[in-house]
Amino acid sequence: MTSPLVLFRHGAEGIEATPIDFDTFTLPSSPNTCLAAPHGHPLPSHLRIPPAPMGMDAAWAALNRVADGRPRCFPLYVWPERRQAQWVERSATLNFPDIIVAQLIPGEGSTGLILYSRSLFGYSDFGANRRCVTEWLAVLDAQPPSP
Repeated sequence: MTSPLVLFRHGAEGIEATPIDFDTFTLPSSPNTCLAAPHGHPLPSHLRIPPAPMGMDAAWAALNRVADGRPRCFPLYVWPERRQAQWVERSATLNFPDIIVAQLIPGEGSTGLILYSRSLFGYSDFGANRRCVTEWLAVLDAQPPSP
């Protein structure tokens, strides 16, 4: 378990990384999460999104560009075999860490995306994780399609 001392640290330091198995995943009952999944995917989600009109490599690069462009967003861990990466994004005011998880799903001529943001501490987040997911998706949508 991650210690509350991470509130006094910078970046992803001290935060444990564990991959998420989205095949068996269930959403927590707390309101401090947001999950976006592709249309038609069996995963229960808050938002449904269309596949990205790009290949896996281009989608992976696009995700990393989004993360690199976000203030207070730091890489946590990557599991290439799962096509999954995690980042820590900290709040501007109190340095609260949220975990952002992205997993790519290969498709025919497109790539599906599961994007999940959750608070590391607390019960409610006043919509912060939903805002985070919608902001990431907006930046991804604004990028030009690539092969």
